Amino acid sequence: MASRPDPDRLADRALAALTGVALGDAMGMPAQTLDRDVIQAAYGRITGLIAPMPGHPVSHGLKAGQVTDDTEQTILLARRLLSDAPDFDAAAWGRDLMDWEAGVATRGLHDLLGPSTKAALAALARGVTPQEAGRNGATNGAAMRIVPVGIATLPDPGQIASRVLQVSQVTHGRGEALAAASAVAMVVSQGLEGASFEATVDLALVAARKASPNRDPAAHAAMADRIALALDIAPQGEEALARKIGTSVQSLQSVACAFGIVRLANGDPWQSTLIAANIGDDTDTIGAIACAMAAACTGMSGLPSGPLAKLHAANALELQPLARDLLRLRGGIR
Repeated sequence: MASRPDPDRLADRALAALTGVALGDAMGMPAQTLDRDVIQAAYGRITGLIAPMPGHPVSHGLKAGQVTDDTEQTILLARRLLSDAPDFDAAAWGRDLMDWEAGVATRGLHDLLGPSTKAALAALARGVTPQEAGRNGATNGAAMRIVPVGIATLPDPGQIASRVLQVSQVTHGRGEALAAASAVAMVVSQGLEGASFEATVDLALVAARKASPNRDPAAHAAMADRIALALDIAPQGEEALARKIGTSVQSLQSVACAFGIVRLANGDPWQSTLIAANIGDDTDTIGAIACAMAAACTGMSGLPSGPLAKLHAANALELQPLARDLLRLRGGIR
């Protein structure tokens, strides 16, 4: 008979996963879209929460420690999951994202929707169904905001893949994007149960390969293979991951790279965040994914108190109630 999950551990690791999204996001914010050599020239080695350089093409207007779209959309998805449980209203989720982008524009910020989400929402506006709007979305937006699904779903590959498709297809319907999100959600879900990062890898790859009906199994397999390659390359170091896997918004690069980073950091959330912040290009999303996966497997004790204090001072984050309520969907806490 399986042992009953420890509710205190579930709560701690769920909060850590959400906090990891925010910490990795904020750490990577000053470097996002920049090449590795530009990051080095502008900041040296990023070792803490810092403000973006003057005139940053995306992060201009943000202050040290502020989060970006990665965290905001993660919270937005958590709220939609809670509002619709046990179902999910994909059309309402599309409206949530459109309203979010309008709000960001009102704030005068430049960190708007990613290419797949923007194209999908334009398709929705033309009358395309939510099931078809994101058919071509292959970038990392689904994976960057999938942590709430990992918290709310037990670590069964079929359940994870089904839920990922349900919440992601409106913007990211390509096999590699769905596989990437499934792999991340599976790491988080297993981490809540007490697994180390290394212990989550095999089932994460199974989840990545599990294509839903009418989805491309070859694309799912390619994403799983890319994650496995990144894990193999990880011992060669940060530069090798950047060069051989890549750090762009494409799921096959950034999400696979995040897995490699966590292995390179020996599962440590803060070290994962430091590597991601300096690795180049989509640093905020890579950091959000890597730190969330690592923190789900360590709990809050794996996150440093000093940077967390700065993170919370810079943002109005109310993550503990979200973590608690998402766990109620999981069934681990009554």
